[in-house]
Amino acid sequence: MNEVTAFRIVNGYQVWIKFQDGVEKIVDFEPFLGKGFTAELLQPEKFKQLYIEDGGGLAWPNGYDFCPNYLHDYVADVQLAQA
Repeated sequence: MNEVTAFRIVNGYQVWIKFQDGVEKIVDFEPFLGKGFTAELLQPEKFKQLYIEDGGGLAWPNGYDFCPNYLHDYVADVQLAQA
């Protein structure tokens, strides 16, 4: 499993992620937010509560989480949007 070892919110809902195997990417989480219990994460102060969970994935206190393998293998690396 490629656990997340570091992350940083870089622009809006884009997050730079570093994995255990050294891979780095920027993931845009905005497409994953906005419906049901994820709607609250569109509020910047809620989105910024992101943390690395015990299993090495990324999660928020409301229970929404992403498996590190999914982030590593299936979510595209995006170009950093200009602010």
